[in-house]
Amino acid sequence: MADPILDRLETTIRARRDAPADASYTASLFTKGRTKIAQKVGEEAVETVIAACSGDGASIVYEAADLLFHLAVLLADAGLSLKDVRAELERREGVGGLVEKAGRTA
Repeated sequence: MADPILDRLETTIRARRDAPADASYTASLFTKGRTKIAQKVGEEAVETVIAACSGDGASIVYEAADLLFHLAVLLADAGLSLKDVRAELERREGVGGLVEKAGRTA
C-alpha cells in the first residue's frame, strides 16, 4: 500500500536532485555524494534512538521524520525507491523474523 505523503516526498526529492545546491538542502545532499547522505542517515538514526530513550513522543516523531527523509534521499541517490522497500517488506510478510534472517545469504 502506497502512502501519499511519502510518495509526494519522494517526488519532491527527485525533482530537487538537479536544483542548485545553494537553493535546496536536498540538492546539496546529492552534490555532497552518497557517503555524506549515508552519514546523515546514520546521524538521524542515532538522534531517533536518543529521542526514543528520552521517552518524548514528539521528539521521536520529529527525528523519525528526519530519518525517513534522509533515507528517501539515500534511496533516490542509489536509483531505488520506497516502492522497492515496500516490495521487500511484502516479500517478508508472513515470514517469521528468525526464519527470514536464517534464509539470508552471507
